Amino acid sequence: MDVVLVGLPGSGKSVVGRRLAKSHAAAFIDLDERIETAAGRSIPEVFAEDGEAVFRDLERAAIADLGPADRDPQVRRVIATGGGAVVDPRNRWALYRDRTAVWLDGRPEVLAQRLRRSPYVRPLVTGRDPIGTIRDLGAKRERFYAAAPVQQFGVGEVHDVVDAVEQQLAKRLAASANGTVLLRADTPIGRIVLGDGIAAEALTAELDRLRARRAILISEPGAWAAVGERLAAELAGRGNEVARVLLPQGEDAKRLAVIEAAARELAALRVERSEVLVAIGGGALGDAAGFLAAVYLRGIPFIAVPTTLVAQIDSSIGGKTGVDLPEGKNLVGAFHQPSAIVIDIELLRTLPERQVRAALGEAVKMASLGDERLFVLLEAQGPEIARGDPSSFASGALAELVERAGWAKVEVVVADERERTAGGGRITLNLGHSVGHAVEAAAGYGGLLHGEAVAYGLRAAVRVGEAAGVTPQDRAERIGRLLDRLELATEPLPYPLATVLGHLATDKKHAAGRLRLVLPTGDGVVVRDDIEPALVERAAASLLTDGETGTVVSGASR
Repeated sequence: MDVVLVGLPGSGKSVVGRRLAKSHAAAFIDLDERIETAAGRSIPEVFAEDGEAVFRDLERAAIADLGPADRDPQVRRVIATGGGAVVDPRNRWALYRDRTAVWLDGRPEVLAQRLRRSPYVRPLVTGRDPIGTIRDLGAKRERFYAAAPVQQFGVGEVHDVVDAVEQQLAKRLAASANGTVLLRADTPIGRIVLGDGIAAEALTAELDRLRARRAILISEPGAWAAVGERLAAELAGRGNEVARVLLPQGEDAKRLAVIEAAARELAALRVERSEVLVAIGGGALGDAAGFLAAVYLRGIPFIAVPTTLVAQIDSSIGGKTGVDLPEGKNLVGAFHQPSAIVIDIELLRTLPERQVRAALGEAVKMASLGDERLFVLLEAQGPEIARGDPSSFASGALAELVERAGWAKVEVVVADERERTAGGGRITLNLGHSVGHAVEAAAGYGGLLHGEAVAYGLRAAVRVGEAAGVTPQDRAERIGRLLDRLELATEPLPYPLATVLGHLATDKKHAAGRLRLVLPTGDGVVVRDDIEPALVERAAASLLTDGETGTVVSGASR
């Protein structure tokens, strides 16, 4: 077994690691020492001469050089990491999978005192208020450290800390725990747990935390066959009482009549306000199940277990629940935050390629909001992710995509949960959604997947932005090239322009009678409510063929 020690500067990773390795006659690896050897310089010198970005490249290389994890049940290697090593999603993927991570924690005041006495220079702390800096680093990194299955408050004598860690390692080995948690965060919009192969274990832990008498699983036939049935059996095997309610598949779940029928099933099951609904499925199922939780008994807790890529990176996050009307998408709904979101990327392994590719429309939207690292990831590895290439799982590319896109949405929603910031905030997440929802409605909520519709809406937003003078040509071309590379929104749609414009007129983002459009800028987006309707009409028309003749009005991939 490889034991990986993580935590803030001053938490004792090197001291505890050496003692732990000695007690097992195991190899001890200090990643910072390896980096200094490879660079031929001290870490402070690397920071001073080349900057943090170069140091992080060296750090990633040192982690890659560890090679495969040692799977022997005995401790064979103990690895002490730098405090910021696990911030990088690929580093965490390499360090946490098939290894046992141990988080050494401590009060900022104690850690700062240790750093003052330490002969080693920490570049991110030196020259600053040490307590404030440690506290700030802790807040930013807690979700990465908290993913470690072994957690020990590292204050006290070294031998006491080592003994406590030893006891936890022995318990974990006896439990034969499977799966890898990559991120665990308590946020104002619910607890978020992300990992690989974690669904049953993480869901059981959340049900225990909520003291749920039983789990009411809400799913639909496809998700139930692929995920729900197995998950229900695993929950029952862990001692949880389970009940099941199935909704129709896809957008058919998002009808008021379906919600009424499901509510009557809950009444027949005598579901109480303290019980927990567990939504197992994609975006449409999550919208409907969340709305059901919001309105039944005036609101009961629910846990989201998203089973599709679009749900994991977007729709399960943020607490927007709702159903459709013939006049438009999501026109009836409620804000109702989940108690937890359990995101298991293992559930994506059997998704059809079309679903994965479509979800990348939402990922491109998040990148276009200003996330350069997500943009670069999609440009470099988006096509292999879209194809479901096994290498995108093995390399951690898919896990990084889910984390970056999903957490970016978390940050936006936490800052503006109910979309009340007039000039930005949560409404920026609607980039591509005005025209996107309109073409989705024109397709009868069946001809296009949601992410595909968003991709068309993105192209429209770019063209409106260019015409309005807010989207620079190079930004427009970059977004267009990425959509082309991902094979999204490349063919004109066969819907009448009048139908699309009719649905656009009922878009929820109207305020004071004016449509608020989110448009790309050079490095982000801007919200405008003064765009001439003719510009929007031309952009929508550029995506369509003539409904009667089938001729191209304007090339969709232009």
